[in-house]
Amino acid sequence: MSPDLSLPDTIPVDVSIVVPVRNEQDNVAPVIAEIAAALDGRFAYEIIYVNDGSTDATPQRLVDLMQQRDNLRRIDHAQSSGQSAAVRSGVRAARGAIVATLDGDGQNNPAFLPDLIGAVQAGHGRVGLAAGQRVGRKDTGFKKMQSKIANRVRSAILSDGTRDTGCGLKAFRRDVFLSMPYFDGLHRFLPALVRREGFEIAYVDVIDRPRHSGVSNYGFFDRLWIGIMDLAGVWWLIRRKRPTPVATEFK
Repeated sequence: MSPDLSLPDTIPVDVSIVVPVRNEQDNVAPVIAEIAAALDGRFAYEIIYVNDGSTDATPQRLVDLMQQRDNLRRIDHAQSSGQSAAVRSGVRAARGAIVATLDGDGQNNPAFLPDLIGAVQAGHGRVGLAAGQRVGRKDTGFKKMQSKIANRVRSAILSDGTRDTGCGLKAFRRDVFLSMPYFDGLHRFLPALVRREGFEIAYVDVIDRPRHSGVSNYGFFDRLWIGIMDLAGVWWLIRRKRPTPVATEFK
């Protein structure tokens, strides 16, 4: 991993937008333009693209765009480490107290970012996560069925009150995210884990759309058995959570 440190520390940042990508060369410029259209003039923000071992022209496209936008940063993974690892790298590098994420294929519409960020801000510290809930899914019938089954199983076991954890559009407090135990697949269980930490969840309906171009690089079906083990692990973490004791210091 090689973080880009070109963004001067003197530029104020309240919100960091983290976008994990792998082989999305044709989607980089359109998505960044849409992020800018949604946030310019509304927030002091930075965009952090995490290039997760791309083998196409994604890195060069980012280099070119960084010459045009002084709030665009790039982090490289030498080899693909997965979406959770890419999100975590971006969050760790973020300078904003609030982090928002979205997929880099254009299927997540950046126009919903202000609603997600605003939901966290309106919580005044109580809301740890604003989770996008997709309406009008544009995936294939098989993928929608697969997602529906996974969501039902997860909801039944974890009782996380969330109908859709697979949406990449999310906003959360950076400190809350970094306080949670990390594992591969973390991004799929954020609502349950944020509740475990004692924070509220806000839900924002977002309209799904087809990806701009290319094919999906981060699938679920190829992680089926790992996903089942992750689910069991999260269930265990929730069951083992104990209230933080009230401590009194005597001097």
